[in-house]
Amino acid sequence: MAEVSLSGVSKSFGSDVALSDVTMTVPDGSFVVLLGPTGAGKTTVLRMVSGLDTPDAGQISIGGRDMSGLTPAQRDVAMVFQQYSLYPHLTVRQNLEFPLKSPVLRTPDAAIAKKVGEVAEVLQISHKLDNKATALSGGEMQRVSIGRALVRNPSVYLMDEPLSSLDAKLRSDLRVELKSIQAHSGATLLYVTHDQIEAMTMATHVGVLDQGRLVQFGTPREIYENPVSVYAASRLGLPRINVLPADIFGHGPTGATTIGLRPEHIVQGEGEESMVQRVEHLGDQTRLHLVFRDHDLVTVTDAHTTLTEGDIVRIRPEKPYYFDATGARVG
Repeated sequence: MAEVSLSGVSKSFGSDVALSDVTMTVPDGSFVVLLGPTGAGKTTVLRMVSGLDTPDAGQISIGGRDMSGLTPAQRDVAMVFQQYSLYPHLTVRQNLEFPLKSPVLRTPDAAIAKKVGEVAEVLQISHKLDNKATALSGGEMQRVSIGRALVRNPSVYLMDEPLSSLDAKLRSDLRVELKSIQAHSGATLLYVTHDQIEAMTMATHVGVLDQGRLVQFGTPREIYENPVSVYAASRLGLPRINVLPADIFGHGPTGATTIGLRPEHIVQGEGEESMVQRVEHLGDQTRLHLVFRDHDLVTVTDAHTTLTEGDIVRIRPEKPYYFDATGARVG
């Protein structure tokens, strides 16, 4: 496997700037998640690394080797798309074998059979190997799509929202499987999503993108606990961070216009009065939707709380973040 390095990478499509001066290092053997909304530049990064698109400026290297002028095949990467991209007239086994039968790889038949069997077992599709791709469910087709990448041993795996079209249970199952596969294989994996749960549960590192710019790069915990901006803070955490006027609990630091409070950083039972607007019982916890000085905020409380709509709760902030008018962290 190999380290992936982007240095000053920019890309525009006409007047639309897709990436602007992106510099980032994906460590060898890491699981890096690119996080951001639609249009942030996540997929463009993958296309740059894969060689499907060429940067207007900057350099991309894999394993210390400059990728300029190299085709996708020459870059030794495996890519999984959001769409299944299977050959419908082939069986699952034939779809999984296809990458290994490339004239470039020249994999022996015995090695192909062994690798296909191993990957099918990991992805729990061994019993489907002789089925046509068209006879599979959506979740099974996506497993085959992922499997076609896993049968290879490339320098880098690139995955573009591979779980977004699956139901919640299957997404959860495959998150665990993908992380386990990556951890045991030591693979370098660059993964695109807008789902912060995927980022928090799978990533060793997260790159937060905003309108083509990389605004923060670090471990999920680093970004969650020490965001550089209100935008970065809002990318991780459910319920989302509460953003309120900076002086709502008293004076903030010089230059601050807003205060950010994680739901778990709102202490209950002391401080100033707020009113319960809604109570959401989620089994392992309860979310309280409060109104405080005409502003809505969300906090979490005991799963067995007896609070109901209209009750008064005293609250105070703990570990607040402060941001200036541009959204940058201050104080």
